[in-house]
Amino acid sequence: MTTDISKYRFNHTMYRIKDPKASLHFYTSVLGMKLLEEHHMDEAKFSLYFVGYEDPQSNGLKRLERQGLLELTHNHGTENDPACAYNTGNGENGGYGHIAITVDDLDAACERFDKLGVKFIKRPTEGRMRHIAFIADPDGYRVEILKNSAV
Repeated sequence: MTTDISKYRFNHTMYRIKDPKASLHFYTSVLGMKLLEEHHMDEAKFSLYFVGYEDPQSNGLKRLERQGLLELTHNHGTENDPACAYNTGNGENGGYGHIAITVDDLDAACERFDKLGVKFIKRPTEGRMRHIAFIADPDGYRVEILKNSAV
Protein backbone atom coordinates (compact mmCIF):
# COMPACT_ATOMS: atom_id res chain seq x y z
CA MET A 1 0.00 0.00 0.00
CA THR A 2 1.36 3.46 -0.92
CA THR A 3 0.19 7.04 -0.73
CA ASP A 4 1.02 9.97 -3.00
CA ILE A 5 1.99 12.96 -0.86
CA SER A 6 1.82 15.26 -3.90
CA LYS A 7 -1.97 14.89 -3.54
CA TYR A 8 -2.04 16.03 0.11
CA ARG A 9 -3.81 19.37 0.67
CA PHE A 10 -4.46 21.62 3.65
CA ASN A 11 -8.23 21.41 4.10
CA HIS A 12 -9.12 23.30 7.28
CA THR A 13 -8.22 24.42 10.75
CA MET A 14 -10.68 24.48 13.65
CA TYR A 15 -11.52 27.17 16.20
CA ARG A 16 -13.80 26.66 19.18
CA ILE A 17 -16.25 29.55 19.34
CA LYS A 18 -18.46 30.85 22.12
CA ASP A 19 -21.25 32.50 20.10
CA PRO A 20 -21.94 31.26 16.56
CA LYS A 21 -23.98 34.36 15.63
CA ALA A 22 -21.10 36.71 16.48
CA SER A 23 -18.46 34.49 14.87
CA LEU A 24 -20.44 33.85 11.69
CA HIS A 25 -21.10 37.58 11.36
CA PHE A 26 -17.37 38.30 11.73
CA TYR A 27 -16.19 35.72 9.20
CA THR A 28 -18.96 36.29 6.63
CA SER A 29 -19.89 39.97 6.91
CA VAL A 30 -16.56 41.42 8.09
CA LEU A 31 -14.08 39.14 6.26
CA GLY A 32 -16.32 38.18 3.33
CA MET A 33 -16.14 34.40 3.68
CA LYS A 34 -19.10 32.22 2.78
CA LEU A 35 -20.83 29.78 5.10
CA LEU A 36 -20.24 26.64 3.04
CA GLU A 37 -21.66 23.96 5.30
CA GLU A 38 -23.09 23.50 8.77
CA HIS A 39 -23.85 20.46 10.90
CA HIS A 40 -25.80 20.38 14.15
CA MET A 41 -25.28 17.43 16.48
CA ASP A 42 -28.03 18.19 18.97
CA GLU A 43 -27.63 14.95 20.89
CA ALA A 44 -23.90 15.55 21.31
CA LYS A 45 -24.57 19.27 21.95
CA PHE A 46 -22.28 20.83 19.38
CA SER A 47 -22.45 22.42 15.93
CA LEU A 48 -19.88 22.79 13.14
CA TYR A 49 -19.76 25.68 10.69
CA PHE A 50 -17.38 25.61 7.72
CA VAL A 51 -16.47 28.98 6.21
CA GLY A 52 -14.15 29.90 3.38
CA TYR A 53 -13.72 31.97 0.26
CA GLU A 54 -15.35 31.24 -3.07
CA ASP A 55 -13.19 31.43 -6.15
CA PRO A 56 -13.39 29.96 -9.66
CA GLN A 57 -11.15 27.02 -8.69
CA SER A 58 -13.35 26.00 -5.74
CA ASN A 59 -16.73 26.57 -7.38
CA GLY A 60 -18.79 23.41 -7.08
CA LEU A 61 -16.23 21.52 -4.99
CA LYS A 62 -17.32 19.52 -1.95
CA ARG A 63 -15.94 20.55 1.45
CA LEU A 64 -13.25 17.86 1.56
CA GLU A 65 -12.10 18.79 -1.96
CA ARG A 66 -11.46 22.44 -0.98
CA GLN A 67 -8.44 24.09 0.60
CA GLY A 68 -8.00 26.71 3.31
CA LEU A 69 -11.29 26.41 5.17
CA LEU A 70 -12.05 27.38 8.74
CA GLU A 71 -14.16 25.08 10.90
CA LEU A 72 -15.96 26.92 13.69
CA THR A 73 -17.00 24.52 16.47
CA HIS A 74 -19.67 25.65 18.89
CA ASN A 75 -20.33 23.68 22.08
CA HIS A 76 -23.98 24.37 22.85
CA GLY A 77 -24.57 26.53 25.92
CA THR A 78 -21.24 28.37 25.88
CA GLU A 79 -22.91 31.48 24.45
CA ASN A 80 -24.75 31.86 27.78
CA ASP A 81 -21.78 31.02 30.04
CA PRO A 82 -19.98 34.18 31.22
CA ALA A 83 -17.06 32.05 32.43
CA CYS A 84 -16.45 30.53 29.00
CA ALA A 85 -13.34 31.90 27.28
CA TYR A 86 -11.23 29.83 24.93
CA ASN A 87 -7.44 29.85 24.98
CA THR A 88 -6.42 31.36 21.64
CA GLY A 89 -2.78 30.36 22.04
CA ASN A 90 -1.60 33.97 22.20
CA GLY A 91 -1.36 34.42 25.95
CA GLU A 92 1.64 34.50 28.21
CA ASN A 93 3.05 31.23 26.87
CA GLY A 94 2.20 31.88 23.23
CA GLY A 95 1.92 28.90 20.99
CA TYR A 96 -0.67 29.08 18.27
CA GLY A 97 -0.48 32.42 16.44
CA HIS A 98 -2.99 33.42 13.75
CA ILE A 99 -4.58 32.88 10.37
CA ALA A 100 -3.85 35.34 7.55
CA ILE A 101 -6.19 36.94 5.01
CA THR A 102 -5.04 38.89 1.97
CA VAL A 103 -6.94 41.97 0.80
CA ASP A 104 -6.84 44.19 -2.27
CA ASP A 105 -6.11 47.42 -0.34
CA LEU A 106 -4.74 47.22 3.21
CA ASP A 107 -5.54 50.82 4.18
CA ALA A 108 -9.09 50.68 2.82
CA ALA A 109 -9.69 47.32 4.53
CA CYS A 110 -8.48 48.72 7.86
CA GLU A 111 -10.68 51.78 7.45
CA ARG A 112 -13.65 49.46 6.82
CA PHE A 113 -12.77 47.34 9.89
CA ASP A 114 -12.69 50.53 11.97
CA LYS A 115 -16.16 51.51 10.75
CA LEU A 116 -17.42 48.01 11.64
CA GLY A 117 -16.00 48.27 15.16
CA VAL A 118 -13.49 45.45 14.71
CA LYS A 119 -10.86 45.17 17.46
CA PHE A 120 -7.31 45.85 16.26
CA ILE A 121 -4.31 44.09 17.76
CA LYS A 122 -1.92 46.01 15.48
CA ARG A 123 -2.56 48.67 12.85
CA PRO A 124 -0.32 49.17 9.79
CA THR A 125 0.80 52.51 11.27
CA GLU A 126 2.10 50.83 14.44
CA GLY A 127 5.44 49.16 14.95
CA ARG A 128 8.12 48.41 12.37
CA MET A 129 6.05 46.18 10.10
CA ARG A 130 3.95 48.74 8.21
CA HIS A 131 2.64 46.26 5.63
CA ILE A 132 0.46 44.22 8.01
CA ALA A 133 -2.41 44.58 10.46
CA PHE A 134 -3.78 42.22 13.06
CA ILE A 135 -7.43 42.14 14.08
CA ALA A 136 -9.27 39.89 16.55
CA ASP A 137 -12.38 37.80 16.01
CA PRO A 138 -15.14 37.72 18.69
CA ASP A 139 -13.28 35.00 20.64
CA GLY A 140 -9.92 36.78 20.44
CA TYR A 141 -8.33 34.66 17.70
CA ARG A 142 -5.90 36.78 15.71
CA VAL A 143 -6.28 37.44 12.00
CA GLU A 144 -3.35 38.91 10.10
CA ILE A 145 -4.36 41.21 7.24
CA LEU A 146 -1.97 41.52 4.28
CA LYS A 147 -2.14 43.23 0.91
CA ASN A 148 -2.30 40.76 -1.95
CA SER A 149 0.15 42.22 -4.46
CA ALA A 150 -1.39 40.14 -7.26
CA VAL A 151 -4.68 42.10 -7.18
